Amino acid sequence: MLDFKTTDLCDDYSDELQISDIAFRSFGKKTRFFGKIETVNVYEDNVLVVEALESVQEGSVIVVDGRGSNRCALLGDRLAGIAQSRKLAGVIINGYVRDSVELAKMDVGILALGTHPLKSKKDGTGERNSILHFGGVSWKPGEYVYADEDGVILSKNPLI
Repeated sequence: MLDFKTTDLCDDYSDELQISDIAFRSFGKKTRFFGKIETVNVYEDNVLVVEALESVQEGSVIVVDGRGSNRCALLGDRLAGIAQSRKLAGVIINGYVRDSVELAKMDVGILALGTHPLKSKKDGTGERNSILHFGGVSWKPGEYVYADEDGVILSKNPLI
């Protein structure tokens, strides 16, 4: 099922899609992935990211709104390892990651804005399972996201 292309999905379903306007960088081994959206809203704190990684359904895509902060990383090799071991489809972060060399070896999709060497705070602040707004789209838990080398699209319904 990973032979989809976001370009083809846009051709077939453009009236039903939202298309992110962020040019995410890919850090995981999987450059093409899709799944049901699970959301985390945090700022420079990744405790709720860890909770989501440890509890969401296999095949999910965790979408993290870190408000684009470039002052720390919200995901590194240890957390990506959790995503991989739990067979999550991917993680999309409106923020930064670290341990990029190790992330590239992990069999999971990881999209983020860039890299930063500093780890985040561990205060446990933020919110899970809320509607997020960034990249010109609304990320709603339970809807679907499709990501590949050409972009990121969202759909209310499964497309493949």
